[in-house]
Amino acid sequence: MALLIDRAGKPYMVLVGDTGSIYIPKLPRARLGSRRLRGLRLLHTHISGEKLTQEDLMDMVFLRLDSVCALMCEQGQPVAAQVAYLLPTEVEGRSYEVLDPVRWDQLDVDLAATVEALEDELARSAGTAEVSDENRALLVSVDTAPRHVQELSLEELADLAETAGLDAAGTMIQRVRKLNPKFIMGKGKLAELEVKALQADAGVIVFDQDLSPAQIRNLAEVTERKIIDRTQLILDIFAQHATSRSGKLQVEMAQLKYALPRLVGKNRAMSRLVGGIGGRGPGETKLEIDRRRARDRLTRLKKELDQVRKRRGQTRERRAKAGLPIVSLVGYTNAGKSTLLNTLTGSEVLAENKLFATLDPTSRRIRFPREREVVLTDTVGFIRRLPPDLQEAFRATLEELDSADVMVLVADASHPEVEEQVAAVRSIINEMDLDDTPTILALNKWDRLGEDERVTMGNVFPDALPVSALDRPSLEPLVEEILDNLPN
Repeated sequence: MALLIDRAGKPYMVLVGDTGSIYIPKLPRARLGSRRLRGLRLLHTHISGEKLTQEDLMDMVFLRLDSVCALMCEQGQPVAAQVAYLLPTEVEGRSYEVLDPVRWDQLDVDLAATVEALEDELARSAGTAEVSDENRALLVSVDTAPRHVQELSLEELADLAETAGLDAAGTMIQRVRKLNPKFIMGKGKLAELEVKALQADAGVIVFDQDLSPAQIRNLAEVTERKIIDRTQLILDIFAQHATSRSGKLQVEMAQLKYALPRLVGKNRAMSRLVGGIGGRGPGETKLEIDRRRARDRLTRLKKELDQVRKRRGQTRERRAKAGLPIVSLVGYTNAGKSTLLNTLTGSEVLAENKLFATLDPTSRRIRFPREREVVLTDTVGFIRRLPPDLQEAFRATLEELDSADVMVLVADASHPEVEEQVAAVRSIINEMDLDDTPTILALNKWDRLGEDERVTMGNVFPDALPVSALDRPSLEPLVEEILDNLPN
């Protein structure tokens, strides 16, 4: 038998199981958000006299119970009792405290005081008076890649989370041989994830991997938290930053493509017929109607994006007739392309220290020395593992590169992964069959490097030009190099 008891000491639920286990039905959501415990403690019998089991502890973690207590019985009589409760922070790798068994009539644990102290300590360790739990995120990587690779990728995920308006409250990494199709991770690690999210006061869990619809649904149900994968996070950033008509169209199309396979019924009510007998139309289920509407909207978006491409193509043709060469700025996101454009042209294009601050291509006409006029174009930043749907959706943006006479690959020389970022951009350029276009590598933020770092960068990229996008005089060698590569 088992009792779920509230903090006033009143029985909330009485449960009866078999000789080996008790089934706990689905409980209402935690009472005051993700940080709070549920306000219930579990007292149940172990009729064979065994101590608290791993399953008992997992129930305490996943259900966010105040505590769990096993009443150990022999021949139908209570003999001893054992109590366990969560810890606000890990102690020697333990996420919960399991007390030694004592005689059942000598159990002396002030659970009310213990739980109150636990929640106070959870609040203090989170230290988030200004940040609500809806904006606090736990960043998670579960992959077959080596740990150091996952760590570097999580650093980029943290930048993405910050750009999206999330506060990264902690990280968790697991290297696996094979991903779990149900939860992406095993149940033991899932319990650790739940405890870390509780200790960090995180209302959102962001995975660095792309999750299947079933994995998102299962994780959300178990953790009672919002689950977001890498693609969804990038889509959210794009949605925040898209300003032009074309940018918004591209974002909406990518979001619909992402959401379409995730349109699944949540209950039997969604499978009932709306009305009518036989055939489609009135006899469609609500789910089928949602999918059909999404597909119809996708078709319209594709047509509108085709019109956007045609208009941009006409603009490029007019530039070509005017004989104006085009110089395109490309590079990893947040490398400083927009700042470079502003410094060269005296413009005020949005330039922030955030990923994907620029989503729509921006072109400015500028007069260079030697009486040469050119069109300088800023493009959307690149990123590794950009989802295929996003690549397709942003073709209209990247098509600006097709007509470029010279490309300037802007790289952040101060970034610890500058070599990998340059390689990622060059890989995408090659995939677009643009490797024949003259490309100049500009190592931006050169002023942030020490002397030894500058020597290293010079050895790694011997043909690169050091620049500082905020320092106009440092751009003179870059301008000369662009002029040397322009067609006559």
